[in-house]
Parts: sequence; C-alpha cells; structure tokens
Amino acid sequence: MKVIKVLVFLLSAFASQAQQAEYWLTNADKSILFQKQIQRFSFEYQTNTLPSIYVDDTKTFQKMDGFGYTLTGGSAQLLAAMKPAERAKLLQELFTTNQNNIGVSYLRISIGASDLSDHVFTYNDLPAGQTDPKLTRFTLAEERKELIPVLKEILAVAPSLKILGSPWTPPAWMKTNALSKGGSLKPEFYDVYARYLVKYIQEMQKEGIRIEAITVQNEPLHPGNNPSLLMPQDEQAAFIKKSLGPAFKKAKINTKILIYDHNADRPDYPISILNDPEARQYIDGSAFHLYGGNIENLQDVHEAHPDKNLYFTEQWIGAPANFGGDLIWHIKNLIIGAPRNWCKTVLEWNLAADPQQKPYTEGGCTTCLGALTIGETVVRNPAYYIIAHASKFVKPASVRIASNVTMSLSNIAFKTPDGKTVLILLNESDKLMTFNIRYKTKQITPTLEGRTVATFVW
Repeated sequence: MKVIKVLVFLLSAFASQAQQAEYWLTNADKSILFQKQIQRFSFEYQTNTLPSIYVDDTKTFQKMDGFGYTLTGGSAQLLAAMKPAERAKLLQELFTTNQNNIGVSYLRISIGASDLSDHVFTYNDLPAGQTDPKLTRFTLAEERKELIPVLKEILAVAPSLKILGSPWTPPAWMKTNALSKGGSLKPEFYDVYARYLVKYIQEMQKEGIRIEAITVQNEPLHPGNNPSLLMPQDEQAAFIKKSLGPAFKKAKINTKILIYDHNADRPDYPISILNDPEARQYIDGSAFHLYGGNIENLQDVHEAHPDKNLYFTEQWIGAPANFGGDLIWHIKNLIIGAPRNWCKTVLEWNLAADPQQKPYTEGGCTTCLGALTIGETVVRNPAYYIIAHASKFVKPASVRIASNVTMSLSNIAFKTPDGKTVLILLNESDKLMTFNIRYKTKQITPTLEGRTVATFVW
C-alpha cells in the first residue's frame, strides 16, 4: 500500500510539473478581444489522427527587433493633449507588459512631417528662392512642441524601445520642384541632405532619443502624397554611396540605413541597390509596405542578399474598420507572413487619430484609422489587437523558430530571450478546428473557433 501511495504521489507531482501552455484569444466577431483564457493545456505524450503543428526550436531564423506602430506627428499631438494622468496610464498600457498591457517595443516616427501631421514642415524651411547649404537654420522646434515630449514620456516607461525615423520629404529648397509634394532631390544637394539627416540623429540624441535606424525615403515611388519625394532606385543608390553612407561614417553615426520602404511588388528596387557594392556596404537592410504585391515577394530579396536584414514598416487600416476582415488579413500577412519572410519588425500605420481620422495634411490620408481613436474616450481599433497578439510576448531578441502550416491554421513561432516558446496561430476558416500543437515529444490538443487568433505561450 505504501508503494502504491508513493507511486500515486510521484505521478501527481510529475503531472503538476508538466509543461503548460497559456493562451490569449481574439475573435473576428469581437466577442473576445485579446483575452487571456482561464484554461491551460498540459503537454503530454499522446497520439491521434488530428492535424498537427510541429514547433521545432532546433531550426532558427532571424532575430526580432520588435512590433509596434508609427507615432505620427498627429498621434503625438493627440497624446500630448490628453490629461497627464490619463496619458500616463495609456502609455503604461501600450509600452509595458505587466497585467493587461501590450508591450509595444518598436516605433516609427517621421523625420519632419508625414501626411498624418497637421501641417507640412521640415527642419529647414526657408522663404522661396533661399537656400541654406550650411544648415545654419536647422531646428527641431516643431518636434519639441509634442513629439519629443511624448517620446521622452514613452522612453521613461520603456527605455529599451527602438525608434525608426523615415523622411517624407527633404526641405523644398533641395528639390527640383521646390514643393513639399513630389519632385526629386537635386544632386547638388545630396551632400547637404546627408548632413541634414546626420544632424537630425545628433540633435535627437541630445534630447535623449536614440534613432536605431532610418529609411532613406518613405515610399520613394509615390510622389503624389503630401509631403513626398520621387526617388528611383538609381538615385537612392547614388545618394547612399556618394553622400549618406560617407556622411554617417565621417560623423561616426551607428544608426542603421534601410532602403526602399515601399511595397512588396517591387523587390527589384532593393535588390538592384544591394547589387551595387559601393552602396551596399552602408546598408543594413530593406523596408517594406504591403499596399501592392505579395508578402512572399520579400523572400526574393532575402535570397538575393541573405546577409541583409528585412523590416516591415507600414500598413494602414481604412476607416471605418471591417474588424473581422482587417484582423484576419493583417494577422495572416503581417504578424505571421512578414516574419515568415524574414522581417525583423512588424509596424502598423498609425498609432492614433481622432474620431474624424485627423490630423492630416492637405492632400494627406483622410481615412487612416489609428490603432487608437482618441476623443472624449480612447477606443481600441483592429491594429491595437493585431499588434498586441505579438508585442506582449515576442520581445526584442526573440528568435523565429520553425513551425509547419497545416489545413487553414496559419502560424508562426518564436523562442524568447527568457526561454519561452510563443506560437501565434490563426484559424482563418469559418469552421471550428481541433488540432495538435506538438513540441519536442509531447503535444496539446486545443480547439479553436473559426476566424479566431490565438497566441499560445509555454
């Protein structure tokens, strides 16, 4: 009898120590919105004939830099206008991971105005006909009104946050058409503009804000936005190798240089620049949006230049949101698809707008729905939940690991720096699915409703 009692005790102790998976759900019908489930699954030895997702941490891929949003000038303006206590509470929710907070770890900001600023500006705006090649009138005064104070508050709660800067336009006096919209960068101002970008990084550093990386130009093949700039790949390559790269080297700037920052339908653009040995020596990698092309096209860039990194830097959701459709498409293509095709970041556009999707420039995006709508209350929109399913769990320096796709169960897996395994999974069908998640020699067998996103952590 004593032997039996000892065996029962040992078996129960073993069962209690079995690896357990927690999980969070969001449903397309909004009945569940990023909620941690009470149920836990214990990994056990078992066999069945159900479809299986095999998670294999012996096969590793890229190291992640983070998940997040673009903190547009308009987003910063809306945050700055909140009551300090309410803003502080919201920033805790966004940028820390305790309790129900979502742990955003990466932000993109515009260098000067984007089209989601309330007006167009650069850091060296001059009356028509004037130039300033020595940049004596360079100033971050516009950013000191709202963006810099908000960024400082964010960095106070999330000091390891990474920041990417992207210019929408150089100062108009550097451009062929002398306007904020369209035109090209004049070759005679290549060196001046390179020093302008160096000065931006240095001045932000003086404010205590480190710029992790910059893209050379936001959407260089879309000169119809306001502000914007046309910069074909031959011009971008020339600017990098003749001016920007040498300027960074001379100033000992270690901020990464990313190229392209546009749609997945033109992988030839970054590939052609990286084929240039003079330009590629200064380049960390390429950045992408997905308003054209397929996310799988990024694989072409990786295969052509496997030593260079890939980043996903922008995708919008249009107002009014189609919550279910937006959730499914963005999880499949961005949260799962972009890292499966080697991206180190996934960033949604944009963090916040008001109930009328303002502010925006004249000629800017009038229907860009923020992850947050900030008005009399704060409303959390599809992009909030899309990013949350990754940002809370897949911390910077997490490594993508192997997992197979079976049936309608798109997924992606990561190993975090603290040894956790994260599996983000989408049942994009309309049907209830029961399946296995196999890890090492054991498995769990969850059931997931149709059109549901789940993040499993063990």
